[in-house]
Amino acid sequence: MQKIINLAKKRLEDGNLVIFPTETVYGLGGDATNLRAIKKIYNLKKRPLENPLICHFKNIKEIKENFEINSLDNEIIKKFCPGPLTIILKKRKKCKIHAAVSNNLNYIGCRIPKNKIAINILKSVNFPIAAPSANISTKISPTQTNHISKKLKDNTLIINGGKSLLGLESTVVKTSKNKILILRLGSISIEEIRKKIPNNDIEINNLNQKVSPGNQKKHYAPNLPIRINVTKVLKNEGLLNFGKNNMKSNICEYNLSAKGSLKEASKNFFNFLYLIDNNKLCKGIAVAPIPSQDLGITINDRLKRASYKK
Repeated sequence: MQKIINLAKKRLEDGNLVIFPTETVYGLGGDATNLRAIKKIYNLKKRPLENPLICHFKNIKEIKENFEINSLDNEIIKKFCPGPLTIILKKRKKCKIHAAVSNNLNYIGCRIPKNKIAINILKSVNFPIAAPSANISTKISPTQTNHISKKLKDNTLIINGGKSLLGLESTVVKTSKNKILILRLGSISIEEIRKKIPNNDIEINNLNQKVSPGNQKKHYAPNLPIRINVTKVLKNEGLLNFGKNNMKSNICEYNLSAKGSLKEASKNFFNFLYLIDNNKLCKGIAVAPIPSQDLGITINDRLKRASYKK
Protein backbone atom coordinates (compact mmCIF):
# COMPACT_ATOMS: atom_id res chain seq x y z
CA MET A 1 0.00 0.00 0.00
CA GLN A 2 2.88 2.40 0.74
CA LYS A 3 3.93 2.20 -2.90
CA ILE A 4 0.54 3.44 -4.12
CA ILE A 5 0.44 6.12 -1.39
CA ASN A 6 3.78 7.38 -2.72
CA LEU A 7 2.37 7.37 -6.25
CA ALA A 8 -0.70 9.31 -5.07
CA LYS A 9 1.58 11.82 -3.33
CA LYS A 10 3.53 12.41 -6.54
CA ARG A 11 0.36 12.86 -8.62
CA LEU A 12 -1.17 15.30 -6.14
CA GLU A 13 2.03 17.34 -5.86
CA ASP A 14 2.12 17.54 -9.68
CA GLY A 15 -1.39 19.03 -9.73
CA ASN A 16 -3.12 15.84 -10.85
CA LEU A 17 -6.11 14.02 -9.34
CA VAL A 18 -6.49 10.89 -7.24
CA ILE A 19 -9.62 8.91 -6.40
CA PHE A 20 -9.38 7.54 -2.87
CA PRO A 21 -11.67 5.85 -0.33
CA THR A 22 -13.18 7.47 2.73
CA GLU A 23 -15.57 5.98 5.27
CA THR A 24 -18.48 7.73 3.49
CA VAL A 25 -18.00 7.57 -0.31
CA TYR A 26 -15.01 7.67 -2.67
CA GLY A 27 -13.54 11.14 -3.22
CA LEU A 28 -12.00 12.79 -6.29
CA GLY A 29 -9.08 14.65 -4.76
CA GLY A 30 -6.66 17.37 -5.76
CA ASP A 31 -4.37 19.93 -4.11
CA ALA A 32 -6.68 22.47 -2.44
CA THR A 33 -4.04 25.20 -2.82
CA ASN A 34 -3.53 24.62 -6.56
CA LEU A 35 -5.90 26.38 -8.99
CA ARG A 36 -4.99 24.02 -11.83
CA ALA A 37 -5.94 20.97 -9.74
CA ILE A 38 -9.20 22.58 -8.59
CA LYS A 39 -10.17 23.38 -12.18
CA LYS A 40 -9.49 19.76 -13.15
CA ILE A 41 -11.94 18.56 -10.47
CA TYR A 42 -14.69 20.87 -11.69
CA ASN A 43 -14.10 20.10 -15.35
CA LEU A 44 -13.86 16.33 -14.95
CA LYS A 45 -17.00 16.14 -12.83
CA LYS A 46 -18.89 18.67 -15.00
CA ARG A 47 -19.61 20.39 -11.70
CA PRO A 48 -21.04 23.93 -11.56
CA LEU A 49 -18.42 26.37 -10.24
CA GLU A 50 -20.85 27.73 -7.65
CA ASN A 51 -21.07 24.28 -6.04
CA PRO A 52 -18.26 24.39 -3.42
CA LEU A 53 -15.76 21.62 -2.69
CA ILE A 54 -15.13 20.05 0.70
CA CYS A 55 -11.52 20.16 1.90
CA HIS A 56 -9.97 17.19 3.69
CA PHE A 57 -7.38 17.72 6.44
CA LYS A 58 -5.02 15.35 8.23
CA ASN A 59 -5.71 16.73 11.72
CA ILE A 60 -7.39 19.46 13.79
CA LYS A 61 -4.18 21.49 14.00
CA GLU A 62 -4.14 21.96 10.22
CA ILE A 63 -7.76 23.16 10.28
CA LYS A 64 -7.04 25.66 13.07
CA GLU A 65 -4.09 27.07 11.14
CA ASN A 66 -6.39 28.00 8.25
CA PHE A 67 -9.76 28.81 9.84
CA GLU A 68 -11.40 30.75 12.64
CA ILE A 69 -13.01 28.43 15.20
CA ASN A 70 -15.45 29.42 17.95
CA SER A 71 -16.17 27.37 21.08
CA LEU A 72 -19.14 25.51 19.56
CA ASP A 73 -17.14 24.75 16.40
CA ASN A 74 -14.38 23.38 18.62
CA GLU A 75 -16.81 21.17 20.55
CA ILE A 76 -18.28 19.77 17.34
CA ILE A 77 -14.83 19.03 15.92
CA LYS A 78 -13.72 17.28 19.12
CA LYS A 79 -16.87 15.12 19.27
CA PHE A 80 -17.12 14.14 15.60
CA CYS A 81 -13.69 14.45 14.00
CA PRO A 82 -12.19 12.39 12.52
CA GLY A 83 -15.41 11.08 11.06
CA PRO A 84 -18.24 11.67 8.60
CA LEU A 85 -18.78 15.31 9.51
CA THR A 86 -17.98 18.45 7.51
CA ILE A 87 -18.02 21.79 9.32
CA ILE A 88 -18.26 25.12 7.49
CA LEU A 89 -15.64 27.54 8.83
CA LYS A 90 -14.50 31.08 8.05
CA LYS A 91 -11.06 31.39 6.46
CA ARG A 92 -8.26 33.17 8.26
CA LYS A 93 -6.46 35.88 6.31
CA LYS A 94 -3.43 33.59 6.01
CA CYS A 95 -5.55 30.61 4.84
CA LYS A 96 -3.70 28.77 2.09
CA ILE A 97 -6.80 27.19 0.50
CA HIS A 98 -7.37 28.58 -3.00
CA ALA A 99 -10.44 30.81 -3.35
CA ALA A 100 -11.74 28.69 -6.26
CA VAL A 101 -12.55 25.86 -3.84
CA SER A 102 -15.50 27.88 -2.52
CA ASN A 103 -16.27 30.14 -5.49
CA ASN A 104 -14.43 33.00 -3.74
CA LEU A 105 -16.53 32.86 -0.57
CA ASN A 106 -14.85 33.19 2.84
CA TYR A 107 -16.38 29.96 4.14
CA ILE A 108 -15.18 26.41 3.35
CA GLY A 109 -16.34 22.94 4.36
CA CYS A 110 -13.64 21.16 6.41
CA ARG A 111 -13.44 17.46 7.18
CA ILE A 112 -11.01 14.96 8.73
CA PRO A 113 -11.84 11.53 7.26
CA LYS A 114 -11.78 8.39 9.38
CA ASN A 115 -10.19 6.09 6.82
CA LYS A 116 -6.62 4.85 7.08
CA ILE A 117 -5.86 5.20 3.35
CA ALA A 118 -7.29 8.73 3.19
CA ILE A 119 -5.36 9.83 6.28
CA ASN A 120 -2.10 8.31 4.99
CA ILE A 121 -2.50 10.24 1.74
CA LEU A 122 -3.21 13.46 3.64
CA LYS A 123 -0.16 12.92 5.86
CA SER A 124 2.04 12.35 2.82
CA VAL A 125 1.47 15.86 1.38
CA ASN A 126 1.87 19.33 2.90
CA PHE A 127 -1.49 20.68 1.73
CA PRO A 128 -5.19 19.89 2.31
CA ILE A 129 -7.02 17.92 -0.38
CA ALA A 130 -10.18 19.24 -2.02
CA ALA A 131 -12.33 16.19 -2.70
CA PRO A 132 -15.98 15.99 -3.73
CA SER A 133 -17.51 12.57 -4.43
CA ALA A 134 -15.90 10.72 -7.35
CA ASN A 135 -18.83 10.89 -9.74
CA ILE A 136 -20.10 12.97 -12.62
CA SER A 137 -22.14 15.87 -11.19
CA THR A 138 -25.72 14.94 -10.14
CA LYS A 139 -25.07 11.19 -10.54
CA ILE A 140 -24.89 8.37 -7.99
CA SER A 141 -22.10 8.68 -5.42
CA PRO A 142 -19.61 5.78 -5.55
CA THR A 143 -19.18 3.53 -2.54
CA GLN A 144 -16.90 1.09 -4.37
CA THR A 145 -14.58 1.44 -7.35
CA ASN A 146 -16.83 -0.34 -9.87
CA HIS A 147 -19.33 2.52 -9.46
CA ILE A 148 -16.82 5.02 -10.87
CA SER A 149 -17.43 6.16 -14.45
CA LYS A 150 -15.01 5.37 -17.28
CA LYS A 151 -14.31 9.07 -17.80
CA LEU A 152 -13.06 9.46 -14.24
CA LYS A 153 -11.14 6.18 -14.32
CA ASP A 154 -9.31 7.22 -17.50
CA ASN A 155 -8.16 10.54 -16.03
CA THR A 156 -7.12 9.70 -12.49
CA LEU A 157 -5.24 7.31 -10.26
CA ILE A 158 -7.72 5.12 -8.37
CA ILE A 159 -6.91 3.64 -4.98
CA ASN A 160 -9.18 0.70 -4.17
CA GLY A 161 -10.09 0.57 -0.49
CA GLY A 162 -13.02 -1.82 -0.85
CA LYS A 163 -16.60 -0.98 0.05
CA SER A 164 -17.28 2.23 1.96
CA LEU A 165 -17.97 1.62 5.63
CA LEU A 166 -20.95 4.00 5.92
CA GLY A 167 -22.24 4.55 2.39
CA LEU A 168 -23.71 8.06 2.74
CA GLU A 169 -21.84 11.36 2.43
CA SER A 170 -20.74 13.41 5.41
CA THR A 171 -23.19 15.56 7.33
CA VAL A 172 -22.44 19.25 6.73
CA VAL A 173 -22.97 21.68 9.62
CA LYS A 174 -22.38 25.35 10.36
CA THR A 175 -22.70 27.13 13.70
CA SER A 176 -24.60 30.35 14.31
CA LYS A 177 -24.25 31.65 17.88
CA ASN A 178 -25.56 28.72 19.97
CA LYS A 179 -27.34 27.07 17.04
CA ILE A 180 -26.15 24.20 14.86
CA LEU A 181 -27.37 24.45 11.27
CA ILE A 182 -27.44 21.22 9.28
CA LEU A 183 -26.72 22.30 5.71
CA ARG A 184 -26.57 18.77 4.27
CA LEU A 185 -28.00 15.64 5.82
CA GLY A 186 -25.50 12.80 5.94
CA SER A 187 -24.06 9.84 7.81
CA ILE A 188 -24.38 11.55 11.21
CA SER A 189 -28.05 11.88 12.14
CA ILE A 190 -29.73 14.78 13.89
CA GLU A 191 -30.34 12.49 16.88
CA GLU A 192 -26.63 11.69 17.17
CA ILE A 193 -25.66 15.37 17.11
CA ARG A 194 -28.31 16.19 19.70
CA LYS A 195 -27.12 13.37 21.95
CA LYS A 196 -23.43 14.33 21.83
CA ILE A 197 -23.94 18.10 21.90
CA PRO A 198 -27.03 18.86 24.00
CA ASN A 199 -28.24 22.31 25.04
CA ASN A 200 -27.95 23.74 21.52
CA ASP A 201 -30.69 24.36 18.98
CA ILE A 202 -30.40 22.23 15.84
CA GLU A 203 -32.01 23.34 12.60
CA ILE A 204 -32.07 21.76 9.14
CA ASN A 205 -31.24 24.51 6.66
CA ASN A 206 -30.27 22.65 3.50
CA LEU A 207 -31.33 25.17 0.89
CA ASN A 208 -28.04 27.08 0.69
CA GLN A 209 -26.19 25.85 -2.40
CA LYS A 210 -23.44 28.46 -2.18
CA VAL A 211 -21.89 27.34 1.12
CA SER A 212 -22.61 23.61 1.23
CA PRO A 213 -22.43 20.96 -1.52
CA GLY A 214 -25.17 18.41 -2.11
CA ASN A 215 -28.13 20.78 -2.12
CA GLN A 216 -29.00 20.92 -5.80
CA LYS A 217 -32.61 20.01 -6.54
CA LYS A 218 -31.41 17.26 -8.92
CA HIS A 219 -28.64 15.21 -7.33
CA TYR A 220 -27.52 11.65 -6.45
CA ALA A 221 -29.52 10.49 -9.46
CA PRO A 222 -29.46 7.24 -11.44
CA ASN A 223 -29.87 7.30 -15.21
CA LEU A 224 -33.22 5.50 -15.02
CA PRO A 225 -36.38 7.31 -13.89
CA ILE A 226 -37.13 6.73 -10.23
CA ARG A 227 -40.41 6.60 -8.29
CA ILE A 228 -40.34 6.84 -4.50
CA ASN A 229 -42.73 5.74 -1.74
CA VAL A 230 -44.39 3.22 -4.06
CA THR A 231 -47.06 0.71 -3.07
CA LYS A 232 -46.96 -1.13 -6.39
CA VAL A 233 -44.12 -2.01 -8.77
CA LEU A 234 -44.62 -1.57 -12.52
CA LYS A 235 -43.74 -4.47 -14.80
CA ASN A 236 -40.65 -2.78 -16.27
CA GLU A 237 -39.22 -1.58 -12.93
CA GLY A 238 -36.57 -2.90 -10.60
CA LEU A 239 -37.40 -2.64 -6.90
CA LEU A 240 -35.32 -0.96 -4.21
CA ASN A 241 -37.07 -2.43 -1.20
CA PHE A 242 -36.92 -1.88 2.55
CA GLY A 243 -38.17 -4.14 5.35
CA LYS A 244 -40.92 -6.70 4.90
CA ASN A 245 -43.81 -6.16 2.50
CA ASN A 246 -45.62 -7.89 -0.35
CA MET A 247 -44.03 -5.90 -3.20
CA LYS A 248 -42.11 -7.78 -5.87
CA SER A 249 -40.33 -6.96 -9.13
CA ASN A 250 -40.45 -9.22 -12.17
CA ILE A 251 -36.93 -8.08 -13.07
CA CYS A 252 -34.79 -7.54 -9.98
CA GLU A 253 -35.11 -6.62 -6.33
CA TYR A 254 -32.59 -5.43 -3.75
CA ASN A 255 -33.66 -4.98 -0.14
CA LEU A 256 -31.79 -2.21 1.65
CA SER A 257 -32.46 -4.02 4.92
CA ALA A 258 -34.90 -6.89 5.27
CA LYS A 259 -34.76 -6.47 9.05
CA GLY A 260 -35.54 -2.75 8.81
CA SER A 261 -32.15 -1.39 9.91
CA LEU A 262 -31.60 2.16 8.67
CA LYS A 263 -27.85 1.83 9.33
CA GLU A 264 -27.69 -1.23 7.05
CA ALA A 265 -29.89 0.55 4.51
CA SER A 266 -27.51 3.52 4.46
CA LYS A 267 -24.54 1.30 3.72
CA ASN A 268 -26.36 -0.48 0.89
CA PHE A 269 -28.17 2.53 -0.58
CA PHE A 270 -25.90 3.77 -3.39
CA ASN A 271 -24.64 0.28 -4.28
CA PHE A 272 -28.14 -1.18 -4.72
CA LEU A 273 -29.29 1.91 -6.62
CA TYR A 274 -26.29 1.44 -8.92
CA LEU A 275 -27.06 -2.26 -9.48
CA ILE A 276 -30.67 -1.62 -10.51
CA ASP A 277 -29.65 1.35 -12.66
CA ASN A 278 -27.24 -0.88 -14.57
CA ASN A 279 -29.64 -3.77 -15.10
CA LYS A 280 -30.36 -3.65 -18.84
CA LEU A 281 -33.84 -5.13 -18.40
CA CYS A 282 -35.00 -2.30 -16.14
CA LYS A 283 -36.72 0.77 -17.55
CA GLY A 284 -37.27 2.41 -14.17
CA ILE A 285 -36.66 2.12 -10.43
CA ALA A 286 -39.40 1.75 -7.81
CA VAL A 287 -38.46 2.56 -4.21
CA ALA A 288 -40.36 1.33 -1.17
CA PRO A 289 -41.20 3.83 1.61
CA ILE A 290 -38.32 4.52 4.02
CA PRO A 291 -39.14 5.59 7.60
CA SER A 292 -38.45 9.31 8.01
CA GLN A 293 -36.41 9.05 11.18
CA ASP A 294 -32.72 8.91 12.10
CA LEU A 295 -30.68 7.99 8.96
CA GLY A 296 -33.93 7.47 7.07
CA ILE A 297 -34.22 11.26 6.90
CA THR A 298 -30.90 11.34 4.99
CA ILE A 299 -31.93 8.49 2.67
CA ASN A 300 -35.22 10.24 1.89
CA ASP A 301 -33.36 13.46 1.16
CA ARG A 302 -31.22 11.59 -1.38
CA LEU A 303 -34.29 9.94 -2.92
CA LYS A 304 -36.15 13.25 -3.20
CA ARG A 305 -33.24 14.80 -5.10
CA ALA A 306 -32.62 11.67 -7.18
CA SER A 307 -36.25 11.63 -8.35
CA TYR A 308 -36.55 15.39 -8.97
CA LYS A 309 -38.13 16.35 -12.29
CA LYS A 310 -37.85 19.84 -13.77
